[in-house]
Amino acid sequence: MNVAGSLRVPGDKSVSHRSLIMGVLGVGPSRVTDILQSADVHSTAGVLRTLGAHIPELSSNFVIMGRGPDSLRQPEADLDCGNSGTTTRLIAGVVAARPITATFTGDASLSRRPMRRVSRPLEAMGARFELPSHGGLPMIVHGGALHDVDWTGEMASAQVKSAILLAALVSGVRARVSEPARSRDHTERMLSARGAAVTIDGRAVSIEPNQALRALDTHVPGDPSSASFFAGLAALAQSGELRLEGVCVNETRTGFFHVLRRMGVRIAEENRRLEGGEWVADLLVTPAALRGATVGEADVPSMIDELPLLACVAARAEGETVITGANELRVKESDRITAVVSNLRALGVDAEELPDGMCVRGSDKPLTGRIVTHGDHRLAMAFGVLGASRDASIEIDDRECVAVSYPDFWRDLARAHTA
Repeated sequence: MNVAGSLRVPGDKSVSHRSLIMGVLGVGPSRVTDILQSADVHSTAGVLRTLGAHIPELSSNFVIMGRGPDSLRQPEADLDCGNSGTTTRLIAGVVAARPITATFTGDASLSRRPMRRVSRPLEAMGARFELPSHGGLPMIVHGGALHDVDWTGEMASAQVKSAILLAALVSGVRARVSEPARSRDHTERMLSARGAAVTIDGRAVSIEPNQALRALDTHVPGDPSSASFFAGLAALAQSGELRLEGVCVNETRTGFFHVLRRMGVRIAEENRRLEGGEWVADLLVTPAALRGATVGEADVPSMIDELPLLACVAARAEGETVITGANELRVKESDRITAVVSNLRALGVDAEELPDGMCVRGSDKPLTGRIVTHGDHRLAMAFGVLGASRDASIEIDDRECVAVSYPDFWRDLARAHTA
């Protein structure tokens, strides 16, 4: 298998969600270009519309006319978040700070995901939550006036951190969030770019009271999580070179690329520039002999979504790859530890499940079998990449689930490589 050519992956999912939310919370027109038009981002747009926001149909170029937090009203229907945890948790922060009551719902997968991690800090600020016994959805949020909070999280979570910061912004109070490790910082960057007083001190971030957001145009950079699948494809190739254009290289998102380099892959950055507060670059990926790597707790926050892909790449690396400190994988769209290991074993890979991760021993033997995705887009794409490698014949049970984050994934995968 060889790789060749250039590819521009869709807009970053994290920035896309936040561009909609902050466009609504700001005052005035905010133009959004190259937004990711995936199911998850459509969920955020739909929920904001249900709350009274004026968001046009998503396209490559549209304008949100922001009217500020006070424009959000009591919804007349449930807030259907689909499969999107980001939609649920971030907008829970917004709703918690408004004098409204809203019921958050989602599909079967999202309904199982843990929501107490976001309800606890928002309750500490003065909101009230009703959750089912399993701690997922449906979740009822009773919002209102909030008070200052100094919250120390038990785990690094950009979604929880963002919910607290947005709740403080909307309610006009001060909030400080400390984490055990640094998580994605798109919310902080985007709040600061829109005029909010945000301070970062190591692994803590604070927002001052009585902040207002100004309107700001957003060009959404290429999603590094989506780009990672093609970097993984190039890593598994025998020859060639693949250019990934306009990728967000925010340092809280590039852990997978760093680990690929440790495994021997050559990844060069070109045309590095700052766009809207985010670093963007073209990535030139060249195949090389792969060797196993060790990924620990400090690595995980910057590559949590790419760990299933790393396991698939490791299946073709020389030696052993060990991933630990990744408990969060158990509560994603699926239990990604169990699902990845069981699927690798079904293909004939020597893989072992660990309490907080996995161990994969690579080989070059043929891989054949059927993958059970559990409707999880990251699993479908990761094993799709492995299936494109040499001596692999892999069937994906649910190819359509990639629409959650990358609707055109299979088309782009076919374009990027030749047998």
